[in-house]
Amino acid sequence: MTTLEGTQAPEFSLRNEEGEIVSLADFANEKYVVLYFYPKDATPGCTTQACDFRDSFEDFSNLNAVILGVSPDDEASHKKFIANKGLPFSLLVDTDHEVAEKYNVWKLKKNFGKEYMGVERSTFLINPSGEVLKEWRKVKVEGHIAEALQVLKELSNA
Repeated sequence: MTTLEGTQAPEFSLRNEEGEIVSLADFANEKYVVLYFYPKDATPGCTTQACDFRDSFEDFSNLNAVILGVSPDDEASHKKFIANKGLPFSLLVDTDHEVAEKYNVWKLKKNFGKEYMGVERSTFLINPSGEVLKEWRKVKVEGHIAEALQVLKELSNA
C-alpha cells in the first residue's frame, strides 16, 4: 500500500453540494484540511461518521481546520444528506472517482460474495503547506474522529 504521509497532497478541484468548485489550493497557507473519503451518503457507517465530524466540528474549527467529505454521490444527494443531518461542512462530488484514485482509496471491495470497485473509507490530515501529515486507511468509524482530533491537537501544539 502506498502511503502519502510526508508528501504533498494531490491537488483537487471538485464541486460541492452547491455546485461551487472547492480546491485544496483554497486553503493553502491558511488552514489544516481534514479530507475524508466515504462510500455513500445516508448509509449507516457513513452517516455515523458524518455526524461524528458534525459533533466535533467546532473543535476542529478552533484548531484552524476545515473538514471536507468526498464520495461518488452527486450534488443533489450531498445536499439532501447535509440538510437531513445538519452537517456544517461541505461534501464534494467525485462521481468519476478521479480524486479517490489520486489518494489511492478507490479499491476492489467485496460484500456478500460480490466484488466491485468503491471507496475505501479513509481520512487525510493535510497541513496549510499542503503536506499530508497523517493518513488513516480502512477506517473503522467508532473512535476515529476523536483520534483525528487528538492528532490535530498534538500537531497544533508542537
